[in-house]
Amino acid sequence: MELHHMTVTELARSLDAGQVSSVEVAQHFLRRIAERADLGAFLCTDEEVALRQARAADARRARGERGPLLGVPLAHKDIFVTRDFPSTAASKMLAGYRSPFDATVVERLAAAGAVTLGKLNCDEFAMGGSNEHSAFGPARNPWDVTRITGGSSGGSAAAVAARLLPAATGTDTGGSVRQPAALTGVTGIKPTYGRCSRYGMIAFASSLDQAGPFARTAEDCALLLQAMAGFDERDSTSADRPVDDYVAALATPREGATASQPLAGLRIGLPKEFFGEGLAPGVRQAVRGALAEFEKLGATLVEVSLPRTQLSIPVYYIIAPAEASSNLSRFDGVRYGHRAKDYKDLLDMYKKSRSEGFGAEVKRRIMIGTYVLSHGYYDAYYLQAQKLRRMIAEDFQAAFRQCDVIAGPVSPTVARPLGAQTDPVQEYLADIFTLPASLAGLPGMSVPAGSGEHGLPVGLQLIGNYWREAELLHVAHAFQQATDFHLRAPEGC
Repeated sequence: MELHHMTVTELARSLDAGQVSSVEVAQHFLRRIAERADLGAFLCTDEEVALRQARAADARRARGERGPLLGVPLAHKDIFVTRDFPSTAASKMLAGYRSPFDATVVERLAAAGAVTLGKLNCDEFAMGGSNEHSAFGPARNPWDVTRITGGSSGGSAAAVAARLLPAATGTDTGGSVRQPAALTGVTGIKPTYGRCSRYGMIAFASSLDQAGPFARTAEDCALLLQAMAGFDERDSTSADRPVDDYVAALATPREGATASQPLAGLRIGLPKEFFGEGLAPGVRQAVRGALAEFEKLGATLVEVSLPRTQLSIPVYYIIAPAEASSNLSRFDGVRYGHRAKDYKDLLDMYKKSRSEGFGAEVKRRIMIGTYVLSHGYYDAYYLQAQKLRRMIAEDFQAAFRQCDVIAGPVSPTVARPLGAQTDPVQEYLADIFTLPASLAGLPGMSVPAGSGEHGLPVGLQLIGNYWREAELLHVAHAFQQATDFHLRAPEGC
């Protein structure tokens, strides 16, 4: 089997057996990345840095050290700051910026021995659902290069789908791990808010942003999340609670489970609001087919309701821009980032630097956020949105009294053509199924579930209760042991 067809687990096994070195693996994937530059998945690579890390991994293995990520290559969404690579958030505002430190997620994966090959494309400051809002051009879907990857972590999803990497990191604010994973046919998980440190993550919406891994399988996602998760005293939003053994959970049988029905006793809730109008027929068919497989594995399907699903869009697009307006005020041309060349005074420098540095979508969200936080509108919009956010979270708790996990589509459609959506509101509406879990801070993941219109990938969304990532991964793993959707690759990859 060629190296790029191996999963993280398979690569680690080959490395441990001495069949290949970390240096050889890194060189192979760097060649793959160069050959598929047309996808726009990477914003930068650095062969010298990557090979230095690979040699260090080989040295650790020569000393007898072992680890599931030791010597395995990956790359980071360009929203995590890194010392060895530029950290731009895919924005002209930070073009060429070098951080003096690594984000905690980057630091922890490096400690586990992972080899970083570069930084991945994304929507500017993680604001978008298509990766068309990158200042450096869009990432393209390897299933059809004329179509979007989804966003904002589109580069991460495209790189894994095209077999340029076995795994990558991303961030999910309103669905930015789950949606691109679904549209490119890979597996991705957003853990409970607070499970992974946000230290060193360039902030978009601080009460929503959460790191998560992309890989081809739930097993690989478990390996990555195991290394990424955990309390960080440098992050005030990091949860001080033990991390479950996600890898062990994959093989831990459920009570009453059998070999043919590993999910016996599992109750899967199907929100009726997730299966109404607006869901493309091909997506509906693929999701229903996946749910039938879960029934074969012993699960029981239960109808539940999330009555405020429709309200999640206006709630999110008040809260997230408000937090973005506050977070992005630091980019003023004074301390770091882009500074206009010609200006008359300090105020003119602020205006020109921000106008030149930020793209259209970022400016739109800053203006919305500034408006809803302004005097006279805070109570009418922001405060009401926060109240509704709590009610959306309560809806989930009511549903979880009837089921163990919730399932449904990730995106209402398959990947659309690049440039086909010019109305930002219509783009926002595509987040309808991912926003509720984000607002509630719940863990959610996307699992490949077949094909929809034009033969393009469809993702099944699984949502768990707080801190139940291990259960989600177990359920997804059982599904992937019985199906081959996650093994399918784009033509030529």
